[in-house]
Amino acid sequence: MTPGENGPSTPEDDDPFGYLYADGQARGAQPPSGGYGYPNSVSRVRTVGERQYGQQPPQYGQPTVAQQQGGYGQPNAHYQAPETHPGGAPPSSPRSAPPAPGRRGPNTKGLLIGAIAVVAAVVIGIGVAMLNGNDNKKTDNQAGSTPTQSQSQSPSPSSSSSAASGSMRSDASALTPAGGAAKASDVKGASSSDGSYMTGLNAPGASLTWNVNAPADGTYTVFVYYSVAGPDQSMTVTVNGTPFGSKLDLQNYRHAKDGDFANGWTRTYVWPTLKQGSNTISISCGSGDQCNALISNVTLKPGQVKKDS
Repeated sequence: MTPGENGPSTPEDDDPFGYLYADGQARGAQPPSGGYGYPNSVSRVRTVGERQYGQQPPQYGQPTVAQQQGGYGQPNAHYQAPETHPGGAPPSSPRSAPPAPGRRGPNTKGLLIGAIAVVAAVVIGIGVAMLNGNDNKKTDNQAGSTPTQSQSQSPSPSSSSSAASGSMRSDASALTPAGGAAKASDVKGASSSDGSYMTGLNAPGASLTWNVNAPADGTYTVFVYYSVAGPDQSMTVTVNGTPFGSKLDLQNYRHAKDGDFANGWTRTYVWPTLKQGSNTISISCGSGDQCNALISNVTLKPGQVKKDS
């Protein structure tokens, strides 16, 4: 052997894993004596609980002293897995799951408040619309010196000189005619108690006079029930010998055809001022008047009113 040579080598010396091959085994290769199949490896087997944590390994030649169970926070050197106990690990009791949060129902209070607000808005809108509609309807003229008219249906007959609700009523037969005016009953539909009316008023100077007793000084309403057929008419009103401020309008509200007095019955009214006691009211055909009308009765009521009942 020359210096620097190790002599003849064997396969197992060349390849530590030669024992795994067939030719290595034929030459006598053996697995190494160390652990895990690697040369010079060391296998150290310890029993459960023998290994100690947190301690320095004992010096060679010093006896090993078993430690007591570690304090709080230190590993337990004598811990054994539950599986190593006789009978295995004790059954663990299932932990109760936390209750699931309940679902909140719909906000019925908010829905109810919203529904009430919608209904209230609809009711208010309807009320405003009705008020505006009533304001736009045609009404009778306001009080004033100008005689005003009414488009009501033909009034029902009533007894003359009645004092119901403070009113006084007189049929045509109780009025005093003059200047060619006369009583008649040929035309149907008059509102007087006997169906009669005054005619012959379509002549200058023709008149009807009514004597009434007013309970007090003040403004009154005189309702005149008449019939006009064809063009509108107008006559003069005199109170206690003084002409009223304007004419008594006798308009053809029924749109009766010329000569059809049976379908032209309606009413009008004026608001004269009377004194307490006796008063004289006259309806006459004055200068420039159109007097082709029939008058069936008159009614007096205290105050400025538009209805005779």
